[in-house]
Amino acid sequence: MVAPVNAPHIVKAFSEELEQLSADVSAMGGMAESMVADALESASTRDAERAAAVVLRDRDVDNRERVIEKQIIRLLALRQPIAQDLRTCISALKIVNDLERVADLAKSIARRVPTLIESDPTSFAVAVDRMGKVVQSHLNEVLDAYATGNAEKAIAVWERDDDVDEHYNALFRELVTAMADEKSMIEPGAHLLFIAKNLERIGDHATNIAEVVHYLVTGADIAATRPRGTRPTAFDGE
Repeated sequence: MVAPVNAPHIVKAFSEELEQLSADVSAMGGMAESMVADALESASTRDAERAAAVVLRDRDVDNRERVIEKQIIRLLALRQPIAQDLRTCISALKIVNDLERVADLAKSIARRVPTLIESDPTSFAVAVDRMGKVVQSHLNEVLDAYATGNAEKAIAVWERDDDVDEHYNALFRELVTAMADEKSMIEPGAHLLFIAKNLERIGDHATNIAEVVHYLVTGADIAATRPRGTRPTAFDGE
C-alpha cells in the first residue's frame, strides 16, 4: 500500500505532540515540587500566609492534571500509538496521577501550619525539616530522570526509598516518646507526625515515578521487589 502523501507531516506532528506532552508533565512536576518546598518552608518559618498560598495552588495542579489527561486520551484515540510512543502516553498518565497526589500531600502539610504556629517551637521541627530535604531531593532527582530519560538515575532514587523510611521511623519513635513524657508536646507532636507521614508518602510517590521512568525508558518493569522498610501504622491520615 502506498503511504499517504502527508505521512511525514503526520509523523512530525505526532512527534511534536509527544514532546509537548512530556514538557507538560515536567511542568506539572515543577508545580508539585514547588508546593512541597513552600509547604515545608512555611512549616519551618511558621509562615501562615505562605502556607495558605500553597493550599490555593493545589487547584492549579488539579486543573493541569485534567488538561494533560484529556491530551493523553486524545493522543490514544487519534494516533493509536504503539511501542515507545504508547509507553510515553501511559507513563505520562501514571506520573501525573502521582504528581496530583504529591500536591495533595503538600497541601495537607500546609494546612497544619496555622495550628502548629499556635504551639511553642520544638526541636523536633528540625528533624522534620531534615526529612523534608531528603524527600525533596528524591522528587527533584526523579523528575529530572523523567525529563532526561535517565533510567539509571530513576533506579538510584528507587533504591534509596529506605532513606525516607528510616527518617520517618526514627522521628516517629522520638516524637511518641516525647508526647508520652510531656503533655505539652501532644498537640504539636501530633501535627509533626502527620507532616512526617505526608512526607513519607511523597517519598513513595517519588518511588512510583522512578518505576514508571524505568518502564518508559527500558520497556521493562523493575524485577526486584520494591524497597520498603518496616513502618508504623499509626498516624496514617493525611
